[in-house]
Amino acid sequence: MSQWNPTARLSYWAFHANRRPSYMRFAYLQLGSDSAAEDAVDATFDSIMNEWLRMLHMDRLDAYAWTILKQRLVDRQGQRGTWPDPMDISAFEAALKEAATDRYEVLTDTIRFYSAVSRLAERQRDAVLLRYGLQCTPGEAASVMGVDEATVRSQLGQAHRRLARLLDTSAES
Repeated sequence: MSQWNPTARLSYWAFHANRRPSYMRFAYLQLGSDSAAEDAVDATFDSIMNEWLRMLHMDRLDAYAWTILKQRLVDRQGQRGTWPDPMDISAFEAALKEAATDRYEVLTDTIRFYSAVSRLAERQRDAVLLRYGLQCTPGEAASVMGVDEATVRSQLGQAHRRLARLLDTSAES
């Protein structure tokens, strides 16, 4: 980085400051612990730093960075040997936020929802987790994923249809 010109250095740190919070939230949702998320995101930004000068010439820099993050999450899970579903954390966090009489219902509904989400295609799952798990707007999700907002809206629409079928089917079981 010391050989970079000031513009490249500033652009990297601006990208880092802009993306790190959402990358951390997404990694936490995937990995279930602050330390695992931090390790994965740090490794992501190390890789991005190594590629930054080349990435500056890419049309879809955000998409490339998102791909690096996703690979680091897979790498981290490979080191741990397991891949917990996002429901492992989120279902219990959601239940704890509710009144005592509703906790069981919230827990079971959230587990059912995340179980269905885990059966979506990867891009649809990412869009759903960013939109509903992390409360990103479609524009924010698109920015994080490095795709057009219309792409996220399309993925969310497809995911909604698939989830409706999955949840309707599992409700009958």
